[in-house]
Amino acid sequence: MAKKAGSGELFVYFSGGIPPDPGKGIRPAGGVGRQLDGASQPRLSIEAEIMKKVEAIIQPAKLDDVKDALQQIGVTGMTVSEVRGHGRQKGHTEVYRGREYTVDLLPKIKVEIILPDQITDEAVDVIMKAAQTGKIGDGKVFISSVDEVFRIRNGDKGEQAL
Repeated sequence: MAKKAGSGELFVYFSGGIPPDPGKGIRPAGGVGRQLDGASQPRLSIEAEIMKKVEAIIQPAKLDDVKDALQQIGVTGMTVSEVRGHGRQKGHTEVYRGREYTVDLLPKIKVEIILPDQITDEAVDVIMKAAQTGKIGDGKVFISSVDEVFRIRNGDKGEQAL
């Protein structure tokens, strides 16, 4: 929803077509946006449920430790994938039946979880403690914002869909 205004008025844009609940409030998001006619107006964002996606690339041997640690703090759902890759370690060489082979893409495990913002820091701390061996190749943790989540079965959205 875009509202045309005269000088000094603020604009509020809603991406979903339905204005949010007024009880959630509006707060400045920083920066200055530009309208199509070129007039500068402060950007506003709506306080809403904030969710994060945590992706952890870990050693395969640490998967059970990470799963158990996450379950202890109440994380119930996750997606686990077998992946291959390398970071600074760039792989290694192995000898198989008398021949030397270079293994440059090492097996890893990718754990993906979507969490409410309030428990993201705790989950990252738990993952890092459970996955750490102190050796090169322990992995990485990536955090990104999630705009919306829908449960396909019944149409739940937001944190209810987690």
